[in-house]
Amino acid sequence: MHETSLGQVLCDYLTGEHIEETSYEDCRQALAHLLVQERGYPRDRLRPKVGIEFLVDGKPYCRVADLVARDEADRPLLVLFFTAGQPGTFDREIVAAARLLPGGPAPLAAATDTREAILHETARGTRIGSGLDEALPRWEHLLELARRHPAPALDAVRLERERRILYTYSEFIYASCCHTCPPKPSKA
Repeated sequence: MHETSLGQVLCDYLTGEHIEETSYEDCRQALAHLLVQERGYPRDRLRPKVGIEFLVDGKPYCRVADLVARDEADRPLLVLFFTAGQPGTFDREIVAAARLLPGGPAPLAAATDTREAILHETARGTRIGSGLDEALPRWEHLLELARRHPAPALDAVRLERERRILYTYSEFIYASCCHTCPPKPSKA
């Protein structure tokens, strides 16, 4: 299933901005609400629709992460993707995205369909949690998990491999619906 516009706007839970309502936006909003209200994430530490931008054969490309949790120093801790299929089928893609995240790599990556969730540490790509409670941990536990699973910076060769992996998975699965980066804020 591809993400499509529903022809309406809604108020983003995290930013308060009016955004386009899509077939997946209700799920993104529900995930943000769950993380803030039930898991204790500070609202100002979550960023919606974060673009992961890079070049593919010299052409700009962008894959959008649904939510990114950031620490007090604004470093990414967790990248979270809503999936329209079994979360475990997205393991390699979400790990590549976490490794390429701006300001990252993020030490943790998760995928969820809102019923099931999978959590990975990104240094080795190992699955470290499953189920909503374990894979979408409380804020305090997230901070501890990030400390226990640091993600080292990657060299240029490894970064290029991760870009190719993310591009291939994203294009194969989504065929163009999930890589339009949100517009950059204008500078006043």
